[in-house]
Amino acid sequence: MDVVYLFHEAGNIRIPFYDDDKPLFTRLTQQGPGSWDAQNHQYIACARSTGEQALARIFADIPHVIVRQDAETPVTVHGFFGQNWDGAGRMELPAPILSDKPDFFPPEALARLETELYARKYSPKTMQAYIHYNRDLCRTVQKPPEALEAADIKRYLALLEKTRGFSASSMNLAMSAVKFFYRNVLNRDCVREQRRPRQDKRLPSILAKPEIGQLLDAVQNPKHRLLLMLAYSSGLRVSEAVTLKRDQIDLARKTVFVRGGKGRKDRYTMLSDVVAESLREYYKLFTIDNWLFPGFPADCHLSIRSAQKIFDKALEKAGIAKDASIHSLRHSFATHLMETGTEVRYIQSLLGHASVRTTERYTHVAKRDVLRVQSPLDTPGGG
Repeated sequence: MDVVYLFHEAGNIRIPFYDDDKPLFTRLTQQGPGSWDAQNHQYIACARSTGEQALARIFADIPHVIVRQDAETPVTVHGFFGQNWDGAGRMELPAPILSDKPDFFPPEALARLETELYARKYSPKTMQAYIHYNRDLCRTVQKPPEALEAADIKRYLALLEKTRGFSASSMNLAMSAVKFFYRNVLNRDCVREQRRPRQDKRLPSILAKPEIGQLLDAVQNPKHRLLLMLAYSSGLRVSEAVTLKRDQIDLARKTVFVRGGKGRKDRYTMLSDVVAESLREYYKLFTIDNWLFPGFPADCHLSIRSAQKIFDKALEKAGIAKDASIHSLRHSFATHLMETGTEVRYIQSLLGHASVRTTERYTHVAKRDVLRVQSPLDTPGGG
Protein backbone atom coordinates (compact mmCIF):
# COMPACT_ATOMS: atom_id res chain seq x y z
CA MET A 1 0.00 0.00 0.00
CA ASP A 2 1.73 3.18 -1.24
CA VAL A 3 -0.89 5.71 -0.10
CA VAL A 4 -3.31 5.29 2.80
CA TYR A 5 -6.70 7.04 2.95
CA LEU A 6 -8.21 8.04 6.30
CA PHE A 7 -11.94 8.78 5.90
CA HIS A 8 -13.54 10.82 8.70
CA GLU A 9 -17.19 9.75 8.70
CA ALA A 10 -19.96 9.99 11.34
CA GLY A 11 -17.62 10.35 14.31
CA ASN A 12 -15.23 7.61 13.20
CA ILE A 13 -12.01 7.36 11.21
CA ARG A 14 -12.15 4.58 8.60
CA ILE A 15 -8.96 3.20 7.02
CA PRO A 16 -9.66 0.72 4.19
CA PHE A 17 -6.99 -1.87 3.37
CA TYR A 18 -6.96 -2.54 -0.36
CA ASP A 19 -3.62 -4.41 -0.35
CA ASP A 20 -1.54 -6.25 2.20
CA ASP A 21 0.63 -3.98 4.32
CA LYS A 22 1.71 -6.12 7.25
CA PRO A 23 3.98 -3.52 8.93
CA LEU A 24 1.19 -0.93 8.97
CA PHE A 25 -1.39 -3.52 10.03
CA THR A 26 0.83 -4.59 12.94
CA ARG A 27 1.46 -1.00 13.95
CA LEU A 28 -2.24 -0.14 13.90
CA THR A 29 -3.41 -3.20 15.81
CA GLN A 30 -0.68 -2.89 18.44
CA GLN A 31 -0.44 0.88 18.87
CA GLY A 32 -3.63 2.23 17.30
CA PRO A 33 -6.64 3.69 19.13
CA GLY A 34 -9.26 1.62 17.30
CA SER A 35 -10.07 -1.92 16.20
CA TRP A 36 -9.84 -4.09 13.11
CA ASP A 37 -13.05 -4.71 11.13
CA ALA A 38 -12.25 -8.04 9.48
CA GLN A 39 -15.57 -8.36 7.67
CA ASN A 40 -15.10 -5.09 5.75
CA HIS A 41 -11.29 -5.26 5.68
CA GLN A 42 -10.75 -1.90 7.33
CA TYR A 43 -9.51 -0.30 10.54
CA ILE A 44 -11.95 1.83 12.58
CA ALA A 45 -11.06 4.41 15.23
CA CYS A 46 -13.03 7.07 17.07
CA ALA A 47 -12.56 10.54 15.56
CA ARG A 48 -11.84 12.26 18.86
CA SER A 49 -8.72 14.26 19.60
CA THR A 50 -7.01 11.34 21.35
CA GLY A 51 -7.73 9.04 18.42
CA GLU A 52 -6.50 11.57 15.86
CA GLN A 53 -3.32 12.22 17.83
CA ALA A 54 -2.53 8.51 18.12
CA LEU A 55 -3.06 7.98 14.38
CA ALA A 56 -0.97 11.08 13.59
CA ARG A 57 1.96 9.48 15.43
CA ILE A 58 1.50 6.19 13.59
CA PHE A 59 1.30 7.87 10.17
CA ALA A 60 4.07 10.41 10.80
CA ASP A 61 6.38 8.71 8.29
CA ILE A 62 3.74 7.25 5.95
CA PRO A 63 2.25 9.10 2.94
CA HIS A 64 -1.48 9.41 3.56
CA VAL A 65 -4.57 11.37 2.56
CA ILE A 66 -7.16 12.56 5.10
CA VAL A 67 -10.69 12.96 3.76
CA ARG A 68 -13.13 14.82 6.00
CA GLN A 69 -16.77 14.85 4.95
CA ASP A 70 -18.21 18.33 4.40
CA ALA A 71 -15.27 20.16 6.01
CA GLU A 72 -13.96 23.56 4.93
CA THR A 73 -10.76 21.81 3.84
CA PRO A 74 -12.11 18.38 2.87
CA VAL A 75 -8.87 16.79 1.69
CA THR A 76 -5.39 17.09 3.15
CA VAL A 77 -2.33 15.26 1.82
CA HIS A 78 0.54 14.35 4.13
CA GLY A 79 4.02 12.91 3.81
CA PHE A 80 4.64 13.30 0.07
CA PHE A 81 8.23 14.42 -0.55
CA GLY A 82 8.35 15.57 3.05
CA GLN A 83 5.56 18.10 2.39
CA ASN A 84 1.91 18.51 3.35
CA TRP A 85 -0.72 20.13 1.14
CA ASP A 86 -4.25 21.30 1.76
CA GLY A 87 -7.01 23.21 0.04
CA ALA A 88 -5.64 26.54 1.30
CA GLY A 89 -1.95 25.79 0.73
CA ARG A 90 0.42 24.96 -2.05
CA MET A 91 -1.70 22.32 -3.73
CA GLU A 92 -5.32 22.96 -4.66
CA LEU A 93 -7.44 19.86 -4.09
CA PRO A 94 -11.12 19.25 -4.87
CA ALA A 95 -13.75 18.07 -2.44
CA PRO A 96 -13.54 14.38 -1.52
CA ILE A 97 -14.38 12.21 -4.49
CA LEU A 98 -15.55 8.78 -3.46
CA SER A 99 -16.39 7.71 -7.02
CA ASP A 100 -14.84 8.06 -10.46
CA LYS A 101 -17.03 11.08 -11.27
CA PRO A 102 -16.13 14.65 -10.26
CA ASP A 103 -18.14 16.54 -7.67
CA PHE A 104 -20.55 19.11 -9.19
CA PHE A 105 -21.87 20.39 -5.86
CA PRO A 106 -20.05 23.72 -5.27
CA PRO A 107 -18.84 24.86 -1.82
CA GLU A 108 -21.20 27.84 -1.82
CA ALA A 109 -24.20 25.54 -2.32
CA LEU A 110 -22.97 23.34 0.51
CA ALA A 111 -22.58 26.35 2.79
CA ARG A 112 -26.11 27.58 2.04
CA LEU A 113 -27.59 24.12 2.58
CA GLU A 114 -25.78 23.75 5.91
CA THR A 115 -27.04 27.18 7.01
CA GLU A 116 -30.67 26.22 6.31
CA LEU A 117 -30.27 22.89 8.11
CA TYR A 118 -28.64 24.47 11.16
CA ALA A 119 -31.29 27.21 11.26
CA ARG A 120 -34.00 24.56 11.50
CA LYS A 121 -31.96 22.57 14.08
CA TYR A 122 -31.96 19.35 12.10
CA SER A 123 -30.20 16.40 13.74
CA PRO A 124 -26.57 15.69 12.70
CA LYS A 125 -27.66 12.41 11.12
CA THR A 126 -30.33 14.11 8.99
CA MET A 127 -27.93 16.87 8.00
CA GLN A 128 -25.37 14.33 6.90
CA ALA A 129 -27.97 12.46 4.82
CA TYR A 130 -29.36 15.62 3.17
CA ILE A 131 -25.88 16.82 2.22
CA HIS A 132 -24.88 13.39 0.94
CA TYR A 133 -27.90 12.94 -1.36
CA ASN A 134 -27.68 16.41 -2.87
CA ARG A 135 -23.98 15.97 -3.61
CA ASP A 136 -24.59 12.46 -4.94
CA LEU A 137 -27.37 13.74 -7.22
CA CYS A 138 -25.08 16.33 -8.82
CA ARG A 139 -22.22 13.84 -9.12
CA THR A 140 -24.47 11.18 -10.66
CA VAL A 141 -26.08 13.39 -13.33
CA GLN A 142 -22.87 15.46 -13.75
CA LYS A 143 -24.61 18.83 -13.46
CA PRO A 144 -24.42 21.69 -10.95
CA PRO A 145 -27.56 22.27 -8.84
CA GLU A 146 -28.76 25.29 -10.86
CA ALA A 147 -28.75 23.27 -14.10
CA LEU A 148 -30.77 20.34 -12.77
CA GLU A 149 -34.31 19.76 -14.03
CA ALA A 150 -37.18 17.55 -12.89
CA ALA A 151 -36.19 14.87 -15.42
CA ASP A 152 -32.68 14.68 -13.91
CA ILE A 153 -34.09 14.10 -10.44
CA LYS A 154 -36.47 11.43 -11.70
CA ARG A 155 -33.58 9.69 -13.48
CA TYR A 156 -31.49 9.82 -10.30
CA LEU A 157 -34.25 8.28 -8.18
CA ALA A 158 -34.74 5.55 -10.79
CA LEU A 159 -31.00 4.77 -10.66
CA LEU A 160 -31.13 4.46 -6.87
CA GLU A 161 -33.61 1.62 -7.21
CA LYS A 162 -32.34 0.08 -10.44
CA THR A 163 -28.58 0.02 -9.88
CA ARG A 164 -28.22 0.39 -6.09
CA GLY A 165 -31.26 -1.54 -4.89
CA PHE A 166 -32.53 1.22 -2.56
CA SER A 167 -35.62 0.53 -0.48
CA ALA A 168 -38.65 2.82 -0.74
CA SER A 169 -37.79 4.46 2.59
CA SER A 170 -34.22 5.23 1.45
CA MET A 171 -35.51 6.64 -1.84
CA ASN A 172 -37.98 8.78 0.09
CA LEU A 173 -35.14 10.11 2.25
CA ALA A 174 -33.19 11.05 -0.89
CA MET A 175 -36.25 12.78 -2.32
CA SER A 176 -36.84 14.71 0.94
CA ALA A 177 -33.21 15.85 0.86
CA VAL A 178 -33.48 17.12 -2.70
CA LYS A 179 -36.84 18.81 -2.07
CA PHE A 180 -35.45 20.58 0.97
CA PHE A 181 -32.49 21.95 -0.97
CA TYR A 182 -34.46 23.18 -3.98
CA ARG A 183 -37.32 24.70 -2.00
CA ASN A 184 -35.35 26.29 0.84
CA VAL A 185 -32.00 27.09 -0.75
CA LEU A 186 -32.61 27.64 -4.48
CA ASN A 187 -36.28 28.69 -4.07
CA ARG A 188 -37.29 26.38 -6.89
CA ASP A 189 -39.94 23.67 -6.92
CA CYS A 190 -38.76 21.39 -9.69
CA VAL A 191 -39.52 18.33 -7.53
CA ARG A 192 -43.19 19.18 -7.05
CA GLU A 193 -44.50 16.79 -9.70
CA GLN A 194 -42.22 13.91 -8.70
CA ARG A 195 -44.33 11.34 -6.88
CA ARG A 196 -42.84 9.52 -3.92
CA PRO A 197 -42.11 5.79 -4.24
CA ARG A 198 -44.72 3.47 -2.82
CA GLN A 199 -43.70 2.28 0.62
CA ASP A 200 -42.72 -1.35 1.07
CA LYS A 201 -45.35 -2.99 3.24
CA ARG A 202 -42.99 -5.25 5.13
CA LEU A 203 -43.67 -6.73 8.53
CA PRO A 204 -40.94 -6.56 11.18
CA SER A 205 -38.99 -9.68 12.06
CA ILE A 206 -40.02 -10.90 15.52
CA LEU A 207 -38.28 -13.29 17.90
CA ALA A 208 -40.47 -15.43 20.12
CA LYS A 209 -39.95 -15.25 23.89
CA PRO A 210 -38.19 -18.65 24.01
CA GLU A 211 -35.89 -17.45 21.22
CA ILE A 212 -35.05 -14.33 23.22
CA GLY A 213 -34.03 -16.63 26.07
CA GLN A 214 -31.89 -18.76 23.74
CA LEU A 215 -30.25 -15.64 22.34
CA LEU A 216 -29.29 -14.25 25.76
CA ASP A 217 -28.10 -17.66 26.99
CA ALA A 218 -25.74 -17.81 24.02
CA VAL A 219 -23.88 -14.69 25.17
CA GLN A 220 -21.25 -15.17 27.88
CA ASN A 221 -19.70 -11.68 27.80
CA PRO A 222 -21.57 -9.68 30.52
CA LYS A 223 -21.25 -6.40 28.59
CA HIS A 224 -22.65 -7.90 25.39
CA ARG A 225 -25.40 -9.75 27.23
CA LEU A 226 -26.48 -6.58 29.06
CA LEU A 227 -26.58 -4.65 25.79
CA LEU A 228 -28.99 -7.15 24.21
CA MET A 229 -31.06 -7.39 27.39
CA LEU A 230 -31.52 -3.61 27.52
CA ALA A 231 -32.34 -3.35 23.82
CA TYR A 232 -35.11 -5.93 24.23
CA SER A 233 -36.47 -5.20 27.70
CA SER A 234 -36.63 -1.41 27.22
CA GLY A 235 -37.49 -1.31 23.50
CA LEU A 236 -34.43 0.74 22.59
CA ARG A 237 -33.17 1.57 19.14
CA VAL A 238 -29.61 0.36 18.69
CA SER A 239 -28.39 3.96 18.43
CA GLU A 240 -30.06 4.68 21.79
CA ALA A 241 -28.64 1.57 23.45
CA VAL A 242 -25.00 2.14 22.48
CA THR A 243 -25.08 5.82 23.54
CA LEU A 244 -26.56 5.22 26.99
CA LYS A 245 -24.73 6.78 29.92
CA ARG A 246 -24.80 5.63 33.51
CA ASP A 247 -26.75 8.70 34.66
CA GLN A 248 -29.59 7.78 32.29
CA ILE A 249 -30.35 4.64 34.30
CA ASP A 250 -32.49 5.10 37.41
CA LEU A 251 -32.34 1.88 39.40
CA ALA A 252 -34.60 3.23 42.14
CA ARG A 253 -37.44 4.24 39.81
CA LYS A 254 -36.73 1.39 37.34
CA THR A 255 -36.60 3.74 34.37
CA VAL A 256 -34.30 4.42 31.42
CA PHE A 257 -34.07 8.02 30.24
CA VAL A 258 -33.54 8.17 26.48
CA ARG A 259 -31.90 11.51 25.71
CA GLY A 260 -32.30 12.93 22.23
CA GLY A 261 -33.95 9.95 20.56
CA LYS A 262 -35.28 10.00 17.01
CA GLY A 263 -36.58 13.46 16.18
CA ARG A 264 -34.44 14.87 19.05
CA LYS A 265 -37.12 13.74 21.51
CA ASP A 266 -36.44 12.72 25.11
CA ARG A 267 -38.51 9.98 26.69
CA TYR A 268 -38.62 7.52 29.56
CA THR A 269 -38.98 3.80 29.10
CA MET A 270 -39.13 0.90 31.52
CA LEU A 271 -36.22 -0.85 33.22
CA SER A 272 -36.72 -4.56 33.79
CA ASP A 273 -36.15 -5.98 37.29
CA VAL A 274 -33.89 -8.63 35.74
CA VAL A 275 -31.86 -5.97 33.93
CA ALA A 276 -31.66 -3.83 37.08
CA GLU A 277 -30.07 -6.73 38.93
CA SER A 278 -27.72 -7.38 36.01
CA LEU A 279 -26.72 -3.71 36.06
CA ARG A 280 -25.77 -3.91 39.75
CA GLU A 281 -23.50 -6.85 38.97
CA TYR A 282 -22.16 -5.05 35.91
CA TYR A 283 -21.16 -2.02 38.00
CA LYS A 284 -19.22 -4.34 40.32
CA LEU A 285 -17.29 -5.87 37.43
CA PHE A 286 -16.51 -2.68 35.50
CA THR A 287 -15.82 0.94 36.35
CA ILE A 288 -18.54 2.82 34.50
CA ASP A 289 -18.28 6.58 34.83
CA ASN A 290 -19.70 7.76 31.53
CA TRP A 291 -20.70 5.47 28.66
CA LEU A 292 -22.61 2.40 29.80
CA PHE A 293 -21.06 0.46 26.91
CA PRO A 294 -17.63 1.98 26.23
CA GLY A 295 -15.94 1.17 22.96
CA PHE A 296 -12.31 1.37 21.99
CA PRO A 297 -10.81 3.75 22.94
CA ALA A 298 -12.77 4.01 26.18
CA ASP A 299 -13.76 7.63 25.66
CA CYS A 300 -15.96 6.51 22.75
CA HIS A 301 -19.15 4.51 23.06
CA LEU A 302 -19.64 1.13 21.42
CA SER A 303 -20.39 1.51 17.71
CA ILE A 304 -23.67 0.48 16.11
CA ARG A 305 -21.75 -1.86 13.82
CA SER A 306 -20.17 -3.62 16.79
CA ALA A 307 -23.57 -3.98 18.46
CA GLN A 308 -24.98 -5.57 15.31
CA LYS A 309 -22.06 -8.02 15.19
CA ILE A 310 -22.71 -8.96 18.82
CA PHE A 311 -26.31 -9.73 17.93
CA ASP A 312 -25.38 -11.66 14.77
CA LYS A 313 -22.94 -13.88 16.67
CA ALA A 314 -25.50 -14.56 19.39
CA LEU A 315 -28.16 -15.40 16.81
CA GLU A 316 -25.83 -17.84 15.07
CA LYS A 317 -24.68 -19.42 18.32
CA ALA A 318 -28.28 -19.83 19.49
CA GLY A 319 -29.13 -21.62 16.24
CA ILE A 320 -31.98 -19.24 15.38
CA ALA A 321 -32.58 -19.35 11.62
CA LYS A 322 -34.38 -16.04 11.18
CA ASP A 323 -33.56 -13.01 9.07
CA ALA A 324 -33.26 -10.73 12.09
CA SER A 325 -31.14 -7.77 13.15
CA ILE A 326 -30.53 -6.17 16.52
CA HIS A 327 -33.50 -3.88 15.76
CA SER A 328 -35.65 -7.03 15.92
CA LEU A 329 -35.27 -6.87 19.71
CA ARG A 330 -37.17 -3.56 19.72
CA HIS A 331 -39.80 -5.04 17.42
CA SER A 332 -40.10 -8.05 19.72
CA PHE A 333 -40.49 -5.80 22.78
CA ALA A 334 -43.46 -4.00 21.20
CA THR A 335 -45.06 -7.18 19.89
CA HIS A 336 -44.79 -9.07 23.18
CA LEU A 337 -46.31 -6.13 25.08
CA MET A 338 -49.19 -6.05 22.61
CA GLU A 339 -49.75 -9.78 22.96
CA THR A 340 -50.08 -9.43 26.74
CA GLY A 341 -52.77 -6.79 26.35
CA THR A 342 -50.82 -3.55 26.86
CA GLU A 343 -52.64 -0.58 25.35
CA VAL A 344 -51.23 0.73 22.08
CA ARG A 345 -50.89 4.27 23.48
CA TYR A 346 -48.60 3.06 26.27
CA ILE A 347 -46.46 1.14 23.79
CA GLN A 348 -46.31 4.23 21.57
CA SER A 349 -44.99 6.27 24.49
CA LEU A 350 -42.37 3.67 25.45
CA LEU A 351 -41.12 3.40 21.87
CA GLY A 352 -41.14 7.14 21.27
CA HIS A 353 -43.29 6.97 18.13
CA ALA A 354 -44.66 10.30 16.91
CA SER A 355 -47.74 8.66 15.41
CA VAL A 356 -49.82 5.84 16.85
CA ARG A 357 -50.14 4.47 13.30
CA THR A 358 -46.47 3.49 13.45
CA THR A 359 -47.12 1.51 16.63
CA GLU A 360 -50.26 -0.10 15.23
CA ARG A 361 -48.27 -2.02 12.64
CA TYR A 362 -47.35 -4.45 15.41
CA THR A 363 -50.97 -5.58 15.45
CA HIS A 364 -50.18 -7.38 12.19
CA VAL A 365 -47.58 -9.59 13.88
CA ALA A 366 -48.97 -9.83 17.43
CA LYS A 367 -50.72 -13.12 18.20
CA ARG A 368 -53.08 -11.74 20.86
CA ASP A 369 -56.20 -12.04 18.68
CA VAL A 370 -54.88 -14.72 16.36
CA LEU A 371 -54.43 -17.10 19.32
CA ARG A 372 -58.21 -17.31 19.67
CA VAL A 373 -58.60 -18.57 16.11
CA GLN A 374 -58.15 -22.29 15.57
CA SER A 375 -56.69 -23.69 12.37
CA PRO A 376 -59.20 -25.76 10.36
CA LEU A 377 -56.69 -28.61 10.42
CA ASP A 378 -57.00 -28.72 14.22
CA THR A 379 -60.80 -28.76 14.30
CA PRO A 380 -62.82 -32.01 14.30
CA GLY A 381 -62.76 -33.58 10.89
CA GLY A 382 -59.96 -31.29 9.75
CA GLY A 383 -57.33 -33.94 9.13
